Amino acid sequence: MVWNDNLRQSNPHPQPERDDCLFCPLSSLGLIRVRGADARSFLQGQLSNDIEQVSASQSQLSAWCTPKGRILALFLVFEHRGDIYLQLPLERMDAVLKRLRMFVMRADVTLEDVSDSLAVAGAWGECLSDIFPDLTGEDFALTESDGLSLIRFPSESDAPRAQIIGDVDALARFREQLGERASLISETFWDLLNIRSAVPTVVNATAEAFIPQMLNLDVLNGISFTKGCYTGQEVVARMKYLGQLKRRMYLAHAQDGNPMTAGDSLWSGQSKSAQGAGKVVMAAPSENGDYEALVVAEIATANADDLRLGGEDGPVVRLSPPPYEVPELKDQPE
Repeated sequence: MVWNDNLRQSNPHPQPERDDCLFCPLSSLGLIRVRGADARSFLQGQLSNDIEQVSASQSQLSAWCTPKGRILALFLVFEHRGDIYLQLPLERMDAVLKRLRMFVMRADVTLEDVSDSLAVAGAWGECLSDIFPDLTGEDFALTESDGLSLIRFPSESDAPRAQIIGDVDALARFREQLGERASLISETFWDLLNIRSAVPTVVNATAEAFIPQMLNLDVLNGISFTKGCYTGQEVVARMKYLGQLKRRMYLAHAQDGNPMTAGDSLWSGQSKSAQGAGKVVMAAPSENGDYEALVVAEIATANADDLRLGGEDGPVVRLSPPPYEVPELKDQPE
C-alpha cells in the first residue's frame, strides 16, 4: 500500500518513549469487503457473533470456525461507508478468502480483498480525543469522521487507543493533524499493546488450534449464544452449557530475552495432555528486551513452577491473568 510504504521510509522507533501520542501503520492487516443483498445473512451463518449488531457505531470480534469448532480466522468485523468489512492478518487472506467463497453458493454476496484500497493504522494517546471529541469510551465502539472509521480498542492505560481505517488521502490528513505531537512506532509495539490488553489474533501458525472460549472470546463479546446456527456452533455451545473448559488465554512473560513466537508450545511436567500444557497465541518484545505474549494454557497447570517454553529444558514462562475477569480464573493466584 502506498500509505504504509511511505511511512516505512520514516524509520519508526521499535519502542516509543513516554509520549502522549503514538501512531502506527498496520501493514500486516488485510481487509475483506462483503457486499450484496445477502451479506449479513451469509455472515450470520458463518461467524460466531451476531452480525446484526454490527453498525455504523459498533464493531465486533467474531470467529470463523471449522465444523469441529476450531478457529480458522478471527475477524474484526465493522461497517465502513455502508459496507461490511472483515479484518484479519494479511498472511491468512488467501486461504481464508478461498475457503469462505466456497460457502457463498447462490447467495447474493461478493467477497473481495481490498487490502490495497484501504489503509489501516493505529493511534494511542490524548491526541485522539483532541481531534475526535466524539470518540466513545466503549471497547470496539465505532466513530465515523472525515471519511475515517475509528474503532476504540481496549487500552492498558486511561489514554484512548483506536484503530483507524480509511482511504490513503483521509488517513494522510489525519496524520497531518497529529503533526509532530505523534511519535511513529513500529507494528511490533502495537502488537505489544494488544497483548497487554489481551486482545488475540489468529495467524497461520495457530489456525485450527483453538476453540473460541480458549481465546476468551466469550468474555470479549466475540460469541453470541442466542443468534442461532453457524459453522461450529454445536461445539461452542456444548462447551458453554455441557462441557468443562480446561484451557484459557493468559498473559505470559519470558525473561532474559528468550524469544517467543505464535505457535510455540508450552511444557509442564504436571500436564497429562497429549496437546501439551499450552500454545503461544502471539508474542512481542517488551521495552526491556524480555518477551511478552498471550498463551492458551491448561488452567490446571497454569501456576506450575515448571512451565517452560518448547520443552523440559526450555526457558521458564510465567503466566498472569488477563486484565479482565475470566470466570474460571477468578480464584487463581496472580
